[in-house]
Amino acid sequence: MSDSDAKIVFIVADGTGETAEKAAKAALTQFRGLDVYTEVFTRVRSRFEIREVIDRAAAENAFVVYTIIDPEHREYLEQSASEKNVEVADLIGGLVLRMAAFFGQEPLYAPGIQHQLDAGYFKRIEAVEFAVKSDDGQSPQNLRRADMVLIGLSRTSKTPLSMYLAHKAYKVANVPLVPEIPPPKELFEIDQDKIFALIIDLNSLVRVRHQRLRTLGLPSDADYAARDHIARELRWCREFYARNPMWPVVDTSGRAVEETAAEMVRIMKERRARHSVSLE
Repeated sequence: MSDSDAKIVFIVADGTGETAEKAAKAALTQFRGLDVYTEVFTRVRSRFEIREVIDRAAAENAFVVYTIIDPEHREYLEQSASEKNVEVADLIGGLVLRMAAFFGQEPLYAPGIQHQLDAGYFKRIEAVEFAVKSDDGQSPQNLRRADMVLIGLSRTSKTPLSMYLAHKAYKVANVPLVPEIPPPKELFEIDQDKIFALIIDLNSLVRVRHQRLRTLGLPSDADYAARDHIARELRWCREFYARNPMWPVVDTSGRAVEETAAEMVRIMKERRARHSVSLE
């Protein structure tokens, strides 16, 4: 199917767009063999922004689905779409109005209120964004802002742990350790209680690195997955950790991410509790 045959769906919301995007994509699963491009417009809360979207939809022959709760903005979007011959679908307005009639109560008409009521939602979003920006040694200046800093050799579960903990609202950065490359100086300038040293057994690391090479379509005999090479890396890593005894060493061998993360959270909370007691 050529690009010119692609169908376009604009998803417009006055909040985060999650509700509209999920509903639209659920509907799209009912259509087979279509090349559909979707674009999400979030926090659309002014007539100017609505008009911009509708003008683009008209120019690109896009179908518009929206979750806009403000009655005046809904009416303006429908009017603008009618003027431009743009097809639109209101995903929530009609439902809210029918519920209002049933309950006999005027709705709040507050955009994105389901997330406004959940402060933890924004904390989790911020933590995920932080983890992405601080993954694999990126932006070492972020280490001082992290709740946890994970260090370890390649394929010791640093990234999966970072993302899992981020969804629990912890800001997590991770730093890869390579014997020939010194770690960033920022690692030694931050509160050392934040640092968690990850380790894994030789057999597990050989296995996961071989799997990584297969995934990348690379030769299996590369040093990266060679048993002797990995054994030397692990010896170096353990010696490096031994020189920094403040860091708890967490073994990820054969463990689920959830189990390892729970151990790290427990250690972090114990350290914070001891610190609080020492300040009293």
